[in-house]
Amino acid sequence: MLVLILVLLLAIVLGGLGFAVHVLWWIALAVLVLWILGFLFRGAERSGSRRGRRYRW
Repeated sequence: MLVLILVLLLAIVLGGLGFAVHVLWWIALAVLVLWILGFLFRGAERSGSRRGRRYRW
């Protein structure tokens, strides 16, 4: 009986972890798209000036 409970708890934890990782991948993808769009629109807005750049390297 103890083994069955441990297996069920392990399945619940791994299932929850898999769901959380899946959600985090979608959040990371949305942030990446927003970052790329912001980078492109900011670059198009101030293409000639150095003040518009986010990085100085």
